[in-house]
Amino acid sequence: MRGMEMKDRVAWVTGGGTGIGAGIAEAFAEAGATVAITSRNADHLKGAEERFSEKGLSVWTQVADVTRPNEVDSVCGEIVKRFGKVDILVNNAGVSGPAPLAEMEDAHWRKIIETNLTGPFYCSRSALRRMQDHAQGRIINISSVLGKFGVAGYTAYCATKHGIIGFTRALALEVAERGITVNAICPGWVDTAMAQEGIEAAARAMKITPEAFRKTAVEAVPLKRFTEPREVGALAVYLASEAASNMTGQASNLCGGATTA
Repeated sequence: MRGMEMKDRVAWVTGGGTGIGAGIAEAFAEAGATVAITSRNADHLKGAEERFSEKGLSVWTQVADVTRPNEVDSVCGEIVKRFGKVDILVNNAGVSGPAPLAEMEDAHWRKIIETNLTGPFYCSRSALRRMQDHAQGRIINISSVLGKFGVAGYTAYCATKHGIIGFTRALALEVAERGITVNAICPGWVDTAMAQEGIEAAARAMKITPEAFRKTAVEAVPLKRFTEPREVGALAVYLASEAASNMTGQASNLCGGATTA
């Protein structure tokens, strides 16, 4: 599609070793971008390198924890040193996990807030200090449909995903004069290992099998299926492309029609 080419573009995807992040990273590489993936899990990065190699794609990887600002600044600086610039940042790294608020440990709250909300702050700040003005700079934040509505037992996760949408809208206005766009993607159920963990946790709470819960979850989606990571990747590539140059401050659902909010 005209305007969707990523040649000569440098994309940094956090949490890009597995799941949604892997789908996004591969979509950018297939579109011609130079791709840098970070994760705090070295095994995830090794797996990503192997998958890229099998597909004839190249990727640069580095272990980095988005909750540690020194590591974030170091890896962003290394990307610019190696590739000359950073054009696109995808804030994808995230964690989840249910816990009733009255029983929630401080550590659970901090882990989710620091990874899902503070991490994108550190990464965006670092990238914005290095992004060129009026050169199609892009920040894409991965929120969730749980950024549009609440789910019992997921107060910490919902708080971060609502927060990411507010972060997106405010930052979009802040950097508009630099010609940088900021948008969010709000996936519903995506067929990943993290989703399977959520299914199993919900099934245990409801005292049903994971298979039964998954069937119910699929039935609640108007299009009757989960989203695939590659589909999130395709939307991310669009948002990073010239074709979406007049789109900023938006939070787009990708959920098979499960929500229209």
